Amino acid sequence: MGIPRTFVGFSSTDINYYRLMLAWKQHEHIDFSFTNCQLAQQINSENEAYIKSKCRERIQMAGTFALLIGKDTKSKHKYVRWEVEVALEKKCRIIAINLDGARRIVDSTCPPVIRDIGAIFVPFSARIVAYALEFYQMNHDSNYHYNEEIYKKLGYL
Repeated sequence: MGIPRTFVGFSSTDINYYRLMLAWKQHEHIDFSFTNCQLAQQINSENEAYIKSKCRERIQMAGTFALLIGKDTKSKHKYVRWEVEVALEKKCRIIAINLDGARRIVDSTCPPVIRDIGAIFVPFSARIVAYALEFYQMNHDSNYHYNEEIYKKLGYL
């Protein structure tokens, strides 16, 4: 499979995790790559319709939607939930990345919009996120996670 065209959704409070993913991409000793379909720069506008139109354009370019799930992601309805809905409408595969390190869905932080839709849930770690970006094929229901064998194969204890 080629390098996935990916839009990364996240709460503004989690922007540093997104920036770390970009640093993984640039680091020569970390095997991590994706074609970033995120906005090139922050939109300097208060116009919600305009902001959403620009985000929609970028999501339409992606085949994968990666959602960084932090403590407040579940309550971010204005943009985060809307971005997921656009990605689902486009039939993007969904990779849910738990910032708390959990290897499966966490009910207390997971936004309802990505429950039971066939998304894979992984912890925020370069090797497993890269693996999901390369190999995960979207299923049509339930919540998915990798078994221990995959983590062992990738060098996790």
